[in-house]
Amino acid sequence: MKKINLLGSTGSIGVQTLDVARARGYKIESLAAFSNVDIIEKQIREFKPAYAALVDEKAAADLKVRVADLPVKVYSGLEGVSFCGAEAEGEITLNSVVGMAGLKPTLDAVNAGKIIALANKETLVAGGKLVTDAAKKNNVPLLPVDSEHSAIFQCLLGAPRNSALKRIILTASGGPFFGKTRAELEKVTLADALKHPSWSMGQKITIDSATMFNKGLELIEAVWLFDVSPDMIDIVVHRESIVHSLIEYDDNSVIAQLGHPDMRLPIQFAITYPDRFPSPEKQLDLWEVGNLSFYKPDYENFPCMDICRNAIKKGGLIPAAVNCANEEANLLFRQGKISFLQIPEFISKAAEYAPDKPDYTLQDVLDTDILMREKVRELASI
Repeated sequence: MKKINLLGSTGSIGVQTLDVARARGYKIESLAAFSNVDIIEKQIREFKPAYAALVDEKAAADLKVRVADLPVKVYSGLEGVSFCGAEAEGEITLNSVVGMAGLKPTLDAVNAGKIIALANKETLVAGGKLVTDAAKKNNVPLLPVDSEHSAIFQCLLGAPRNSALKRIILTASGGPFFGKTRAELEKVTLADALKHPSWSMGQKITIDSATMFNKGLELIEAVWLFDVSPDMIDIVVHRESIVHSLIEYDDNSVIAQLGHPDMRLPIQFAITYPDRFPSPEKQLDLWEVGNLSFYKPDYENFPCMDICRNAIKKGGLIPAAVNCANEEANLLFRQGKISFLQIPEFISKAAEYAPDKPDYTLQDVLDTDILMREKVRELASI
């Protein structure tokens, strides 16, 4: 029986992970989230983990009272989340925490020797060298949960021994604003940006999809996961979200992974790897899909992709800087304090203040996070 430590249990990926665990009969050893007491209480009562944690201390105190009748130990703060990921008995830690908050719990779980199923892009974007070095040192696999990186991972599993990878092709849905002009983008609202054409996700990642910053994050993540240069990664807009990503070999043969846009398949594969089992995803019938379309990305009106590509080329703390600046700009847009087009503008301007430090520590990343958020708020006159 698989035993899982689940971080970010109340979010979209967390809930779908529990769907997989329920269907497969897996044991949930720990649950951690930010502050949603109602949802995590229901999860605790169903899955009966040994440990639980909420980042918000008041919410954690409330949860402790609510589940006092159960043999579960409740922790609080980021340290509590890290405890659930590193110290609980699950051999797999699935991290779907949103944003920079996922970095330390990932590092702690890696150093504890846990298999990592990674649904937190920011972990590798902000601390790629730290995480991959720790994974190598502790002989810990980093298994991708994102649909795109899972697709690449699955395609690479079939590679002949003597084959050379020429290119990775990340697919993008294009978000809700595909085809819009700059003039049209100047007028978009939060409600407009939250209307994703294919996926049901949390607000932060849905806005990242609208700006295409999410695809930039995935580009950086792919560099670390698959040990390739940024120039080996292309992006193609694929509106149907059926082809989840592709790889190209040196003989120009292209291999793709297809499936319905259902995150439960990549979640399950990360948990069950290297084995495959029946999944909740419905069978793909291509005659029902009909057509598959592909378009070149609009780099001019959606500059976040190039912002991220340039950041990973520069290396050091620059990827962390653009990620942290985006987290703050994304938040300010959701709060109605800046416009949609100010998001990439503020990311670029804030990142100019990033420290030039090729070798960095976790504290350097955390300090950069604080600095970038301050700079974005200065630019927004807040």
